[in-house]
Amino acid sequence: MDTPEESIEVIDFKPELKDHFRRLNYEWIKKYFRIEELDIALLEHPQENIIDQGGFVFYAKKGEEIVGTAALLKIEEGVFELAKMGVSEKLRNHGIGNILLEHCIVFSQAHHFKKLILYTNKILRPAIHLYEKYGFTEAPFEPGHYARGDLKMELVL
Repeated sequence: MDTPEESIEVIDFKPELKDHFRRLNYEWIKKYFRIEELDIALLEHPQENIIDQGGFVFYAKKGEEIVGTAALLKIEEGVFELAKMGVSEKLRNHGIGNILLEHCIVFSQAHHFKKLILYTNKILRPAIHLYEKYGFTEAPFEPGHYARGDLKMELVL
């Protein structure tokens, strides 16, 4: 039998899959925080607010099921924000977050991005541990996008 990690395929954004992007992110955000205006804008309209702005959305697919997602939001030339990374509750702790994060880093390197940044919250220790495992370090925090954010991290590529 395949382990979840062995059977995960990462695919690019498709408009017909946008409901999964919303569903997977609302799931984790509602569990720990509250949905904010920027969440709604990005999750309800990823084509307009991410893709058309020079960003990217990826999905983790297991068989025919979408089980995870992540986005790269263009901040400026060569600098992208890793955002909206979520994995289905039933498949957490099966390496899918690793697969998505690795894909985003390899994709960013292949496209010669200079830096990835992300905003998170200090209560999300497993997520922070994952980011640190892949070389993200704490960066000077400036309040910004989300009321829930209290930690900024970056990875120079």
